[in-house]
Parts: sequence; structure tokens; C-alpha cells
Amino acid sequence: MSTKHPNNSSPTPESRPTDSESVDGGLLSPPPPPMSSSPPRVLIIGAGSRGRAYANAIKSSSNGIVTAVAEPNVYKREEFARTMIWGGEISPADGAVFSDWREFITYEAARRARLVAGERHIRPGVDAVFVCVLDEMHREVVVALTKLGGLHIMCEKPLATSLQDCVDLYEALRSNKNDKGEQMVISIGHVLRYSPYNMALRKLLLEDRVIGDILSVVHTEPVGWWHFTHSYVRGNWRRESTTAPSLLTKSCHDIDVLMWLLCSPASCAEQGSEPPHLPSTVSSTGSLQYFRRGRKPTAAGNATNCLSCPVEDSCKYSAKRIYLGSELVGLGTGNKNWPVSIVVPDIESYGQNETARQAVLSELAKNYDANAPDAEIAKRNWFGRCVYECDNDVCDEQVVSITWDDDPILAPPLIKTEDGAPLSDAMRGRGSKTATFHMVAQTERVCERYTNLYGVDGEIYADSTTIKVHDFRTGRTVTHHPRHEGFGHGGGDIGLTRQFILAVDKVKNHGWATERAQKELVACTLEEVIRSHAMVFCAEDARRGKKVIDWKEWWSNEVEGKLS
Repeated sequence: MSTKHPNNSSPTPESRPTDSESVDGGLLSPPPPPMSSSPPRVLIIGAGSRGRAYANAIKSSSNGIVTAVAEPNVYKREEFARTMIWGGEISPADGAVFSDWREFITYEAARRARLVAGERHIRPGVDAVFVCVLDEMHREVVVALTKLGGLHIMCEKPLATSLQDCVDLYEALRSNKNDKGEQMVISIGHVLRYSPYNMALRKLLLEDRVIGDILSVVHTEPVGWWHFTHSYVRGNWRRESTTAPSLLTKSCHDIDVLMWLLCSPASCAEQGSEPPHLPSTVSSTGSLQYFRRGRKPTAAGNATNCLSCPVEDSCKYSAKRIYLGSELVGLGTGNKNWPVSIVVPDIESYGQNETARQAVLSELAKNYDANAPDAEIAKRNWFGRCVYECDNDVCDEQVVSITWDDDPILAPPLIKTEDGAPLSDAMRGRGSKTATFHMVAQTERVCERYTNLYGVDGEIYADSTTIKVHDFRTGRTVTHHPRHEGFGHGGGDIGLTRQFILAVDKVKNHGWATERAQKELVACTLEEVIRSHAMVFCAEDARRGKKVIDWKEWWSNEVEGKLS
């Protein structure tokens, strides 16, 4: 897929007549941390695409081991257990496979009771849990785990699908403590924080200060024209009433990165000693612009399914083209992973291509008519449904604007440049600034984010692969190529998993306090997690009300005011 810069009227870094140099971060991933004598034992709840992604990252890049899975789908559960847990063994060990998370809770409570009673030869429990169920299930599952207590928790993003549920989880996670009274380690699936690319960008901005104080950031998430239809028109996240706004389900990553770059101290270890630079105002605009009946081509007539549509062969959103074709990500390319595996979860079990093709066609043919109850329609996905005739209602276009006021810290420590010269900086990165985020569906790029950052001493263009820094003072442009790791999100899946498991290991085997592991290794506090989620809900309030919101007042009323 192309990574070219979108057309605009201003000169790009490529066209500027300046000297330039390149800094290459390399392509090799660091080796996994060394195994302890008693490595962290992990349960995966939810063996879908995210659960498998984290399990693969645990096996390849961490010093933990996957010892259990909870998954209601028989095929997914058995396939996950076979490949991730016991390999060639004929039968699983006790406490390794659960039909759902409730069965695990029951088992674990009984296991602990047997330990207290002095029973011997009991299988060790798990130390940490990855929660990878549907978004709307997060609250129920995480609350149950915190009531069980004593488990480190990594929850896939978003933490929850409503502000009140996020507040409830804020309280629940703060109460999840070990026998020393320490809050257990928590992580959220904001994997973009952990990609080498974003970590390099943040270091350049906040530690190296290559463009000085940041004045403005313009960040774009191009979802991709066919990807948006798969997930947000036909798929799981198409209805706000059953999941959440697309700003949360798709773009909470991006809002989190902006808050991470513009609010948080340069080092997570400074949390508490240095207050975050909190926003001043929030506003947002957006709507469901395109994927609705009024945009349907007239030649399609009354067709509601691609397989019966008279113009299917010329429609770019044809389900046959997307899921069976040979030009995008369909079965015709040899792909049996996402998104084909979302249409037919057991697609790998169909050996012959024609058999697999018929299985996909069978799913695409499923449809509903005007008499179908809405509750039945909402229960499942309809991947063969016409994109102009779906029951989707989430935004396919949205802009969020966030502003900050001057908020200097009195008597800041003296900052020096790389050559040791003192640098006058009364604001110390806490001056007024603006961030603009744009989520857009109709793009060639698929989730290949790009960002323009403007500072007092220079500007940066970053495109998910390279970071181009232009220095106003020297006229030079330096291009950085951060290390790229495998798996998803530019190495973010690996990075998050490695750091979370390492934090669990340090607490379990090396005497670290959980607070130290949280700050130094996870490098994200629970408050930061809640703040970035709250920002999404604040932006949604602004969009619906067509207003500019005072962030501090809103936070006081909607978050702090709802804590018991």
C-alpha cells in the first residue's frame, strides 16, 4: 500500500532545498528478556484475532508463558490450545482450557480454597490475564477479575464502551491489590505507545526537543475505504448502541497518543512529581457522511445483498471482491487470515480452495428483510450486505480539536542542549498548543497514520515509517527510520506484551513493587488510561452538542464527580 504524502498546497519535506541526512534505526527486534525460574503464567480470555496476536507475542518476544485460555467458540478454543498451550499433547492439563471466563473464575476460586485448606499437588494458578473479549464485555469481565483479586490485568482497548463503565473500572482496578496492599499492574491495549516508531517520535519531541516547544499537531488516521466497510459498516463496530462511537472503537489509539505526547511528562517515572499539562478546551465535528441509503447507486435498485445486486461486478464495495477477490485481501490472494477469518472463523479447516470459497459465499449470502426484528439484525455481522443498506450509524468522518493554555511550572530545572549549552525555556513544554485529529474512511492507506508537528524551532512530518525533522535554525532535514518489529501495529503488539509481562515478572520474581513496575516498565498509569478514554467521550459530547467544552470543568463533573 502506498505511503505517499497526501497532496496539499504547502511544500513537503521532500521538496525543500535543504541538506539532509538519514538515521536508520535498523530492523531487528531485541531478544526476549531472560526467563526466570518461575516465568509469569498467562491466561488469555478470548481466542479471537487480538487474543491470538497477544499469545503469539508472548511466545516470541516475552519471558512469560501462555498456560490457559477461555473461549466459548469450540473451534477457536481447541485451535488456540493446540497451538499455544500444549502443542502435541493429547489432552490438556487441568485448569488450561475454559469454555468462558466465568468457568475460569469458578475454577480459580476453588483452586485457591484448596490451597488454603492445605491440599497438596495443586496446579499453579495464573499470574496475569489478557482480556480480549468483545468491547462491550470488558466491564463485566474486568470487574469479576478484580473481585477475585491478585491478578495483573491487560485489557484490550477500549477499556469500556461508556464513560460510566470506564469510571467504574477505574475504581475496580484501583481496588485490585496483592497481599501487600499494592495495586496490581494494569495495562490497556493502546499498543501504539509501544511501537518503536512512536517511542522514537516521543523521544525526539520530549527528550531531545528537536523542534523545541510544540505549538501545533495535525494527526490523521486513514482507516481505508474497504477496511471501514468491513469493521464499521458490515462488522462488529457498526452500531453505537451495541458497541460504541467509532471515535472510541477505532481511534482511541490516536487520542491516547496525542494525550501521551502533549499531556504526560517526558518520563513516566516523573508522574506524581510533575503534574500533567492538561487540556483547556475540546471540540469536535463529524457524522455518517457516506455509508447510508441516500448514497446508494440508482442502478443497484432494491438489492440489499451483493450476491443479488445487478451492479455487483462494478461496485468497489462488492463483498465478493473484498473477501474472495485477488486484488485486495480476499481468498483469491491466498489469504485465510483477517478479514476472511472474521467472515468464516474456521476457514483454515477448509482445505480445498473451492470448498473454502463456497463456505465464504454461504456466509455472504445471508441477509435480512424489512420484517426482521432489529434485535435479531444487531446480533450478528452481515458481510454480504450492501454497504448502503446496512444498520450502521457510527461516524465515517470526524475531526477533534484540543487546545492547551500556558501552564508553566515555577522555577523549572535548567534544560541543556546536547552540547551542554544552557537553553532558556520558561515554559518547559507547557506552553499553549493545539492538536487536531482527523479520522477519515475514504482513503487508499489502511491505518497508515501520518502526523505533522510544528514547533518553535522546527517541524516534523511522520508517516508511520519515517520521521523527517526540519530544523529552522540550521536549515537541515534529518530523516529517522525507527526500528520496525513484526506482528501488528508496527511492533506495538510485541512492545506492549513484552513490557507488561516483564513488569509481572519483576514483581513475581525480583522483588519489585507494583508501582515501580507500572511506571518504569508499563510506562503508563491508570490515570492516563482513564484520561485518554475520557477525552474520547468529551469529544463526543462536544460533537453531539455542537459546542466547545471546558476540559477541566468537564473532567471534574463527569469523572471525578462520579467516583464514589
